[in-house]
Amino acid sequence: MTETNASGRRVVIELQDVRRDFRVGGEVVHALRGVSFKIYEGEFVTIMGTSGSGKSTLLNQLGCLDTPTSGEYILDGTAVRTMSKNQRARLRNRKIGFVFQNYNLLPKTTAVENVELPLMYNGKYDASQRRQAAINALNSVGLGDRLDHKSNQMSGGQMQRVAIARALVNDPAVILADEATVNLDTRTSFEMLVLFQKLHSEGRTIIFVTHNPEIAQYSSRNIMLRDGKIREDVVNPSPLSAAEALAALPKPQDD
Repeated sequence: MTETNASGRRVVIELQDVRRDFRVGGEVVHALRGVSFKIYEGEFVTIMGTSGSGKSTLLNQLGCLDTPTSGEYILDGTAVRTMSKNQRARLRNRKIGFVFQNYNLLPKTTAVENVELPLMYNGKYDASQRRQAAINALNSVGLGDRLDHKSNQMSGGQMQRVAIARALVNDPAVILADEATVNLDTRTSFEMLVLFQKLHSEGRTIIFVTHNPEIAQYSSRNIMLRDGKIREDVVNPSPLSAAEALAALPKPQDD
């Protein structure tokens, strides 16, 4: 039976005493030291921590890019730790939509072609279905008029919207964003937060990994890591509105 919370929403992610050790020279580095938490469908969670906190290691666990030394990671009902690399790759493609700080777009391909990429490995889609799904995803992030634009024809904010559309196109269980606003100016960062809050309001499950404490004010829950352990896990009952914050910014000056 699938576990649900008080609102009837099921568990999408569960970590059970996850530990990750690395051998560096003759020493063992304990990057994660018994991390346990659950994330439910429809949550918008920020995971924060400074350099050395274990944040990047945890991101790799959540993204099925690595496996725990011990403990268990369960993604949408599937236990990950004993999977092979190929099995994890298939699960990652079906269940996780990644948004990276550097966009990771192919420079000589169009927005539509970039967004289609995750569907190339999904046998349920033929070429016309892939294109239509990509168009729908780009429309959902406000880029319906940039379908055939290449990366060098778009601003940083537009490229990040393409990256978000690519994360959405496979209808993943979780959107995993890694410092998704760090390379953007203040106004564009808030535009991205408006979009993430919109996706959250539509029922998307979002995990936003960041070092920026300001972003936690706009999410529904914040998990703080330090020295490989969870030091704080707090629900935010009244997230700030990114749209209001954006509206309050000074208007950009024309050159």
